[in-house]
Amino acid sequence: MSHTHYNRFFPTPEYLQRPSVGIDISDRSIKYVALTRKRNELRTDFFGEKKIPEGVVDSGKIKNPQVLISLLQEIKKEHGCHFVRVSLPEEQMYLFELTVPKMTADEIRGTIDIQLEEHVPLAPQDVVFDYDLIEEVADAYKVLVTVAPTVVVDEYTALFRDAGLMPLSLELEASALSRAIVAEGDDHTYMLVDFGDTRSGISIVHKRIPVFTSTVSIGGTIITDMIAKNFSVSFEEAEKMKKEIGLSRNEKDKELFAVILNGLSVLRDEVSRHYIYWHSHKGIDGNPHPPIQSIRICGGNANLDGIAEYFKTSLRSEVELANVWTNIAALDSYVPPINFKQSLSYATAIGLALGDFEHD
Repeated sequence: MSHTHYNRFFPTPEYLQRPSVGIDISDRSIKYVALTRKRNELRTDFFGEKKIPEGVVDSGKIKNPQVLISLLQEIKKEHGCHFVRVSLPEEQMYLFELTVPKMTADEIRGTIDIQLEEHVPLAPQDVVFDYDLIEEVADAYKVLVTVAPTVVVDEYTALFRDAGLMPLSLELEASALSRAIVAEGDDHTYMLVDFGDTRSGISIVHKRIPVFTSTVSIGGTIITDMIAKNFSVSFEEAEKMKKEIGLSRNEKDKELFAVILNGLSVLRDEVSRHYIYWHSHKGIDGNPHPPIQSIRICGGNANLDGIAEYFKTSLRSEVELANVWTNIAALDSYVPPINFKQSLSYATAIGLALGDFEHD
């Protein structure tokens, strides 16, 4: 049974002990992390962030490639990297589960090919796909198929090629997140909430494989805009208030608390909807879904003070901030160069970079 999940859409050449570089492009920033193996332990080689001007990327669609190319060229020039691992925007990807008879890897691909049109609103010749084995049942395999429009894959490949970088893999953001946040060998089910600037990703991962993903157009900048409007302050000042005070329940910050809560409740409602749906519906095999152990929050806006407690109380379930170093090193023996709050926004990039080392 071939297992191609970690080299999504491209195989990895086996050569050169070089830093493994993960690059995560969102609507407002490019975040990158390089990992390297030192004395049999993984360490952060370099990391950073480039801000993307508004309108260059919109809901994962590249509107102005030239701006992105020059930002990527800056990263290449500053760090001398050449090979990179890249995430594709979730909004443009498709996921579905299939049960197929036990057969060879080639036969599985053929079976998926035939059934693509039933699950994806695009012609088979217009997409590329890959699959993961979720589990083996009596005489069949349960597989998870990830599909990307060829035009999106070509667009991202050309973008990096024009910047002088070679993508070793193109991957679903949730796959990278799961690799960073869920411990290797952990077969439980988790909900991951990636609370970004302009949008948030909600995914459910089982055995470290994303089996469901959704993107909602609520992000931290929307809450900052609400604060700016409510208190008649600049965006920068509102951002500062949001970060410094967060969800503190002080009497003097009651009004701010109410504004932040108002914005957050939209995300909370989406998380709750998917959480309830998962537990109240059966899987394709007719069996109940495995229960979600906990909700793990990451992303640039997950460092809002009190956010985990808020979700925990209002969803009445286990909620925690993600530890993005789970599969890199024990934090008592390694002090990473990125502090904990900051690290939450690098989860996808770290997961991408881990792709080189996952199956060593």
